[in-house]
Amino acid sequence: MHRCVIVGGSDINNYKMIKKYIKEDDFFIFCDSGLNHMSEIGAKPSLIVGDFDSCDNPGLDIETIVLPCEKDDTDTMFAVKEAVNRGFDDFLLIGVSGKRLDHTLGNLYILLYLDNLKKKAKILDDYSEMEIVSDSAVYINDSFSYFSLINISGLAEGINIENAKYNLDNAKINCEYQYGISNEVFPGKIAKVSVNKGKLLLIKDF
Repeated sequence: MHRCVIVGGSDINNYKMIKKYIKEDDFFIFCDSGLNHMSEIGAKPSLIVGDFDSCDNPGLDIETIVLPCEKDDTDTMFAVKEAVNRGFDDFLLIGVSGKRLDHTLGNLYILLYLDNLKKKAKILDDYSEMEIVSDSAVYINDSFSYFSLINISGLAEGINIENAKYNLDNAKINCEYQYGISNEVFPGKIAKVSVNKGKLLLIKDF
């Protein structure tokens, strides 16, 4: 199954970097004002969803799902659920973090939602790449300036970090005290991050 790329309406400034992540066979869902990024990204929508409260419906000859303005799901959340229903297991979300903190936090928790469904998912913006660390170890190369581990769900235990400036061995992080910020990978090394119980948000800064 091809990867699903969901494009939201948050600001994107570094299109050149974003385009490095795009694959020719990606399935693109553009959400409402995410359509404003279409020409710069250089990708044609496979599906358009939205209530069109922040962007006019372009009326393209492309499958479009028009949503009510008053609803529980954001346009982005609806797009994710629709993609899950269509069988996608791999997700990249862009244009979903930035100006609106409420939308940014809500979209970060979409990563948790997808992880609970055993789906692969990342959020990408101008500054960082974000994903959940849970059942499987994640490896980080030295192309990233910094990386941080943030607990966003209960108590995380059995946290291990190897080949980094600040390593951890069977550590714990709770939501009230976030001490896993601004770590670094040694030059020429690949850091390994794992957690035995719980889930962590991994943010890798460019």
